[in-house]
Amino acid sequence: MAQKIGILTGGGDAPGLNAVIRGVVVNGIKSGYDVVGFIDGWAGVLNANSRQLSLEDVEDIHRQGGTIIGTSRTPIFPKKGSPNRSDEAVASLKKLGLHALIVIGGDDTQGEADRLYKDKRFPHVIGVPKTIDNDLRATDYTFGFNTAVEIATQALDRLHTTAKSHHRIMIVEIMGRHAGWMALETGMAGGAHIILIPEVKFDMNEVYDVIRKRYEDGKGYTIISVAEGIEETDESKETDAFGNVKLGGVCETLQERIQEWLVENMEKPYPEFKFEARSVRLGHLQRGGAPTAYDRVLGTRLGVQAMELVKSGTWGHMVSLQGTEIKAVKLEEAVGGYKIVPDARYDEARLFLGL
Repeated sequence: MAQKIGILTGGGDAPGLNAVIRGVVVNGIKSGYDVVGFIDGWAGVLNANSRQLSLEDVEDIHRQGGTIIGTSRTPIFPKKGSPNRSDEAVASLKKLGLHALIVIGGDDTQGEADRLYKDKRFPHVIGVPKTIDNDLRATDYTFGFNTAVEIATQALDRLHTTAKSHHRIMIVEIMGRHAGWMALETGMAGGAHIILIPEVKFDMNEVYDVIRKRYEDGKGYTIISVAEGIEETDESKETDAFGNVKLGGVCETLQERIQEWLVENMEKPYPEFKFEARSVRLGHLQRGGAPTAYDRVLGTRLGVQAMELVKSGTWGHMVSLQGTEIKAVKLEEAVGGYKIVPDARYDEARLFLGL
């Protein structure tokens, strides 16, 4: 009888998830394993909700966004306001007769995988890094990031034309809770005149100075790329199952402040312009749609190599992109912190800000 491998996708969806699933299933079946997909992440483990995946199930799915087995933000170990359900999870995995579990997800999901491995009751765990924010440690890039940046860049390209036509300041809110990778690379690619990220402190007076100078130079509009994570954390706000504050709305706050400044400081000296600030929150548009070629290939390679770690019994590890190669790193190296934008990367972008 073939050994059985489980696979789950946890946390927010990302373009490229299906490519990973396809890589795992094709390599697994061709290596003599059965592959079972848990429905809706860790929730599927707790509810014993799974289905066997065949080669037909994964045919051509690498071209599709989302995940064919669903996802959720469901912890199995105790979190703020949630109970310890690891006993249920371990019992479910053992009842199904799994040889190993491949966990695809970001920091929260890989944190659960690392705890499950160290718990020793089900140590045959392998991780695959996933987050459009690109903030997971121990890997150079995560799949989904490239697609999300491309989507956001296309949005900035379109906003340039309308902002320029109406002489507006456009504030574009881009995902990025702990790190500003998406806002940075989108801003650089999309020609943002101001880029605001969590790693770099900013003064609103500096923002106002850029807007004023562009008007003085005859450039009657400004595009601002802002990461959602620059918003100060408010503990009274709604949180998810892992205790993360739900973000979104910092662009509206900036819009109000900039509009107030425009009325007070710009309307009299420049009566020829109608000064107006507008905001756009891209939100879940950044997660949806078909993955780019880069993410299809990266996701496929990560899935294939995750199965290779199963074959070699390299438990408690995560596949990782390092340069152009896929390597194995310990799960504990990836969790408990974030890969943030270094000063040197922001300094590169700073050369072009305000132009």
